Amino acid sequence: MTDRSTTPTKYIFVTGGVVSSLGKGIAAASLGRLLVERGLRVTMQKFDPYINVDPGTLSPFQHGEVFVTDDGAETDLDLGHYERFIGESLSQANNITSGRIYQEVITRERRGEYLGATVQVIPHITDAIKSAIRRLSPGHDVVITEIGGTVGDIESLPFLEAIRQFRQEVGREHTLFVHLTLIPYIAAAGELKTKPTQHSVRELMQIGIQPDVLICRTEHPLSEEMRRKIALFTNVDVAAVIEARDVRTIYEVPLEYHAQRLDDQVASKLGLPGSTPAMDEWRQMVARIRDPGNGKVRIAVVGKYVALVDSYKSVQEALVHGGIANDVRVEIDWLSSEDFERGSAEQLAEYNGLLIPGGFGVRGVEGMLEAISWARAHELPFFGICLGLQTAIIEFSRSVCGIAEAHSAEWERETADPVICLMDVQRQVTDLGGTMRLGASTARLQPGSRAAEIYSSQEISERHRHRYEVNNRYRDVLQEHGMQVSGTSPDGGWSK
Repeated sequence: MTDRSTTPTKYIFVTGGVVSSLGKGIAAASLGRLLVERGLRVTMQKFDPYINVDPGTLSPFQHGEVFVTDDGAETDLDLGHYERFIGESLSQANNITSGRIYQEVITRERRGEYLGATVQVIPHITDAIKSAIRRLSPGHDVVITEIGGTVGDIESLPFLEAIRQFRQEVGREHTLFVHLTLIPYIAAAGELKTKPTQHSVRELMQIGIQPDVLICRTEHPLSEEMRRKIALFTNVDVAAVIEARDVRTIYEVPLEYHAQRLDDQVASKLGLPGSTPAMDEWRQMVARIRDPGNGKVRIAVVGKYVALVDSYKSVQEALVHGGIANDVRVEIDWLSSEDFERGSAEQLAEYNGLLIPGGFGVRGVEGMLEAISWARAHELPFFGICLGLQTAIIEFSRSVCGIAEAHSAEWERETADPVICLMDVQRQVTDLGGTMRLGASTARLQPGSRAAEIYSSQEISERHRHRYEVNNRYRDVLQEHGMQVSGTSPDGGWSK
């Protein structure tokens, strides 16, 4: 039996070319799953080339969801895919941006740690990037690092240079480069074209990186002849040219890669231990997603950022996984809360449940209140997350408790005692930036409550990202009118 304590960690780097949004995150996560199935200890990491220190200040319309880790890091949504696929909770160390790297280097320079040296991209920025990779090594057999952006982007160059150097330092036998690319179909010619892939690989080779594996996104099957052509012009083994076609659910992707023996290729090239996985449990899960035995349910998600569904990626996947657990198909309709301000709440009669997710700012909030009011009056199952919980309290306060002025401090700050108020820690600071409750936080549940029954526990932990909570001054009046407060945080705040 292999002594893992003496086995060097292996490193896999996933890059993308030709166009963005090819699915590097899903490809990397799928490979991670296959290696986990082989009995390996795997962790994953995302390098984002933008200058923001983290995505916490980015618009959901530009960047999608902010995924929050247990330790309170605001990270790229791909980390959600990583966690769901490899079954491991990740942390701040698993998402590194250019902004964070430059911040670290500049801080060290200001402290004089470079002893008067001229601070440059090489070696100082690239050394900081390599250190971020090494930090994940302890306790893991494999570290998979996804490089954000597209080969050829100026922003990505320091990361690509860093991983080129990294291979030189740790050895070719311990590193593997996987390149995700596009094989477009030209309808007028009726042909798949390999030239964009050839150019993308050539761009990588010009900076010293030779891909070991190619994952080719395509709308049509790759013939054996085309695989040989791709292999010939990119200097990649034919068996390492992997076809990646669209599938009905992202959870099929590991199965498609496994069928093409991607994990065998990776294990062989890196000398990884472990046997070929059967993937039986994963196949059963995919089967339940594709053909559930208990019919379907329709859920309306009424939010502020529905124009980009990636803004609510974890909400979407949580609903999908809820369907898996109950062997039902979950059909989700994404509805703009602003539309409900114009009187369209009756459309909720078509659904089995209503979910209102989080968000910031005033826009669309009154529409959320209209949707909640209709759901409460018609006994439509409702679930509110963050802002969704806050708007539910506001609606109940107005409609049931008769508190006509019930509103949130976020959009009417001049009111002295709002129903939704800043957390205590917020009242003690003047700068609201970076002071949210972030990460895993415990909550105590009331014995006998529905929440305690669902969780099968009276103490739970969930991840938070908010700076407002229910004003405890209204707790008694809300309970007198029939609202059960089933969960509170350790500091007395209401659980979201």
